[in-house]
Amino acid sequence: MAKIHKQLMHELVSQEIQKYIEEKQLQEGDKLPSVEEMTRMFGVGRSSLREALRHLETIEIVKVVNGKGIFVSDVGTYRFAGKIKVENEKRFLLSILDVRRALEGKAVDLAAKRITPLQTAELEEILREYDKLKEADLDTSKIDLAFHRSVMRAASNPILFSVLESISGMYEKFFNEPLGDKRLFDETYPYHRSMFEGIAARDPEQAVAEFNKMMNRIEEIIRTY
Repeated sequence: MAKIHKQLMHELVSQEIQKYIEEKQLQEGDKLPSVEEMTRMFGVGRSSLREALRHLETIEIVKVVNGKGIFVSDVGTYRFAGKIKVENEKRFLLSILDVRRALEGKAVDLAAKRITPLQTAELEEILREYDKLKEADLDTSKIDLAFHRSVMRAASNPILFSVLESISGMYEKFFNEPLGDKRLFDETYPYHRSMFEGIAARDPEQAVAEFNKMMNRIEEIIRTY
């Protein structure tokens, strides 16, 4: 049997605490068992329990008051479930973002070195369509994804493209209503144009710099959502 990694352990513990709150029908302000009691209840170490409590405190489900104990902060059914779902999706998006930085960042670098005139024209046409949809205040998620796929193809590295395609289902979460909001990353629109300009000018440094600005902004949006 595979061991549970420490990173996963605190997530499991936080889930058990949530179940405990629900099963005991605890309300806002009710006190939870002490750290010592919960380590025995859940059969975990203090460090994993404290990490789980920090996570639950961050999303306002519990409140730890020094010298007094641990209290339920919010158990509204919709908000309780919603917060957990949002936090899980945020972690997922941030994990995939790390992969995007590494793999897609390399694709941008290679595209700026290898793009053909035909591929440049195709990217420019995609951006024109992007402009039209943006000006008409219409959904741009599909054309946004088409832009990034075209950049990947322009890298002219079939192995890199294959790797990116193998995680396409996860990758596309950035374009298919991330955190339930199709337009969550709409403000990254200008970076597509500036990144394209670097690629078309065969300037890898500029292209990658603009790509990194886009990724930094996406990360900021996810973390502050």
